[in-house]
Amino acid sequence: MSDEGIPEIRGFRTRALVWLMHRFFLVRRGMTLGVRAACFDAEGRIFLVRHTYIPGWYMPGGGMEPLETALDALRKELREEGNLEIRGEAELFHVYYNRNASRRDHVLFYRVTVEQTAPRAPDREIAESGFFPLDALPKDTTSATRRRLKELGGEAERSDYW
Repeated sequence: MSDEGIPEIRGFRTRALVWLMHRFFLVRRGMTLGVRAACFDAEGRIFLVRHTYIPGWYMPGGGMEPLETALDALRKELREEGNLEIRGEAELFHVYYNRNASRRDHVLFYRVTVEQTAPRAPDREIAESGFFPLDALPKDTTSATRRRLKELGGEAERSDYW
């Protein structure tokens, strides 16, 4: 995991899309709160997704809806993005301020062991997904994903910023 990865939000198109999405969320929600997880299978591989609308490989996750608990949101996102079911307890690793997305965004970051119930077929949201050994991550894995994995592995101190 020596590569630094690609920035999560880069390029005019991606920045414009994130800006528009967060303006929509501002009307709908006062503050945005999301969940994301480092999902490991029984072999110790990490599950990553590549979205259709932004570049790079990410750990699965998404925004929480009103009246939804963090764990309900996490379970929903893992099912939707990877056909993943949590095995055992979800461990809250840290809470991050995601100033790259907006001045109001926070991420609850979990570590979980998962089992994939069926392969995840590509669709309009997810272009690709899969499990990867930690020493063989895809080239375009985002820098934030790589930082979180280093924090989980004890190779870096936890940051308060995504």
